[in-house]
Amino acid sequence: MIDERASRIRSGVLTPDEARSRILAALNPLPATDLPLDEASGLILAQDVSAKRDLPPFDNSAMDGFALIAADTVQACDDEPVTLAISGEIPAGHTSASRIEPGQAMRIMTGAPIPAGADAVERIENVDLPGEDRIALRQPVKQGENIRPAGEDARAGDIVLRAGTRLHPGAIGLLAATGHASALVHRRPAVGVLVTGDEVVSPGEPLAPGQIWNSNGPMIAALVRQCGGVPVSLGTAGDNADALRERIRGADEVDMLITTGGVSVGDFDLVKDVLRAEGDVDVWRLKIRPGKPLAFGKLGRTIVLGLPGNPVAAAVAYWQFGRVAILAMLGWRDTRIPEIEARVTERIVNRGGRTNYVRVQISWEANGYVASLAGHQGSAMLTSLARADGLLVIPEECEVAEPGMMFRVQMPHWGLG
Repeated sequence: MIDERASRIRSGVLTPDEARSRILAALNPLPATDLPLDEASGLILAQDVSAKRDLPPFDNSAMDGFALIAADTVQACDDEPVTLAISGEIPAGHTSASRIEPGQAMRIMTGAPIPAGADAVERIENVDLPGEDRIALRQPVKQGENIRPAGEDARAGDIVLRAGTRLHPGAIGLLAATGHASALVHRRPAVGVLVTGDEVVSPGEPLAPGQIWNSNGPMIAALVRQCGGVPVSLGTAGDNADALRERIRGADEVDMLITTGGVSVGDFDLVKDVLRAEGDVDVWRLKIRPGKPLAFGKLGRTIVLGLPGNPVAAAVAYWQFGRVAILAMLGWRDTRIPEIEARVTERIVNRGGRTNYVRVQISWEANGYVASLAGHQGSAMLTSLARADGLLVIPEECEVAEPGMMFRVQMPHWGLG
């Protein structure tokens, strides 16, 4: 087994895991930048963050109600309610200079500071109002009830978020609540997208015989944006070495260059040759379907990923390898695609000894998730890609997936919002 693997790698044939490992080994998070919180959502913290003050910063009420002294309510019951005089009111955002004395209560709103002397809050729905200046309680109130003590959530100086944390909305809220208006995060990579081929023209333009509209460019740009990158359109380049070389050399300002097409073994597949000539780029043959050819390497400081030209093959290869690269540059520690387990409903043949990524629709039944084919599985069939919820992963050693068998299903749209 070891000899077979070594021979395969020397010949340039890699499994998906081997290719991903090589890509990850070549990448580091991009430099950090300080961004306002409304621009940092979805990015990764580059350093630990500490609370600037206690959270909450003062004892406050968890409910709209009345602040009081718990000992005053010990004898309260339905037959003999305890009556307390209302001595004032504290709205949220305000304080009271008055102290609550025995026999008194103060109207208080959620979030307002607890007045001096009070040690509990009774919610307003548990209080009778026999008059405008007094309340009646029919049950005792426990000391500390409905009070959120200062520092209950975090103490000043506590590390509230660690480096490597993705700033989802809850994390953004915590940063703001602990006094931070910005965050030091790894910046978004600028990703150049170059589509190649004489046959490709911009969507909406008139088509000459043999031409097609450019679907790869908008699709890859959308995928890059979904992962947190900033797509930079480099347009299209025909099957001409000089034109390709000019476009590729113009990509030195981006962090990553993604090309589609021209990395196979055809006579006009020139992209791989130009990439090799211009930088340190390898061309791999992968044990996957669709998306067998893949180029990866560097042009100066720019990471290069050469995807296949067929749209579905380009999307599948992007999800397996481009997504990994962008998330690694963003500083994600776990770049795996979220997965579920699902039972297949149709017979799927997997010839050729390759990992097969099958476009499927997912539904839920009583016994778990069910995966059904999203349509025809050809590498140019965009309708099934558009309808798919995920990618059913059939391992290379499985020649036939029979109805009822369980498989992993990658859900590449999950976990990035």
